[in-house]
Amino acid sequence: MTQQTVPLIIEPEELEKRLGEENLLVVDMSSKANYMQHHIPGAVWLECSSILAHRRPVMGLLPSNLQLGEVLSDIGMTRDTWVVACDDEGGGKASRLLWTLDVLGHPRFSLLDGGMRAWLAEDHPVDDEPVTPTPGDYVARRREEHIIDKAQLLQCLGNPDVALIDARSPAEFRGDDVRAARGGHIPGAVNLEWTQLMDPQRNMRLKPESELRGMLESLGVTPDKTVVVYCQTHHRSSLTYLVLKWLGYPSIKGYAGAWSEWGNDPDTPVET
Repeated sequence: MTQQTVPLIIEPEELEKRLGEENLLVVDMSSKANYMQHHIPGAVWLECSSILAHRRPVMGLLPSNLQLGEVLSDIGMTRDTWVVACDDEGGGKASRLLWTLDVLGHPRFSLLDGGMRAWLAEDHPVDDEPVTPTPGDYVARRREEHIIDKAQLLQCLGNPDVALIDARSPAEFRGDDVRAARGGHIPGAVNLEWTQLMDPQRNMRLKPESELRGMLESLGVTPDKTVVVYCQTHHRSSLTYLVLKWLGYPSIKGYAGAWSEWGNDPDTPVET
């Protein structure tokens, strides 16, 4: 089956109807305490750090294929699994998993719109018994089309066909909030804080497609460009990646090292 057989963004009402379907796996990346208190029936819990690798001070890198294969097998995944990911924070952790699955070429995955905030606020069914998954057999092989590293990004600076989105806060972007050796942003990047993609009036669902498209295009981020997204550790910017994919942008890349790498390298150019 192909990715198009399931929605990239799924509404809570639709997911509730499809609970129990063969090959459906709901992956909850909320805090362990919140998962133990209430989760979607059948959902397995996954700690976000298990799909990350660190080389301090660089955080949020992709682990090896072997590690990813083991983690995904442990939660019961196979190549046939339809993964629906959610979390309790607006979609950053869930989107980091889904970006990773896109890197691996996994065919079917969805983000629960509004995550657990919407699910709980709208009285969908919950369970408090932890789920022990039946181990799967997942062989992870990364592809390069959705990844960009520091050396490649340096070559893209000043290229009018490449747009950079910084999903951090405006204070981080300006260099007022410094979370690395240096503050500021990658030259040429535009700032679109990840929370601006969400609608707090609709339980943190994504804003309507037309509104999101207008926000992006007003910043010069148009579908004819290759779009690179980053934040501090490609956590917040993973949601930006998923939104761009949802909107049909054909060429999107995540910079996993992000500001934890760029801002800690004395030789990379920085703007404030």
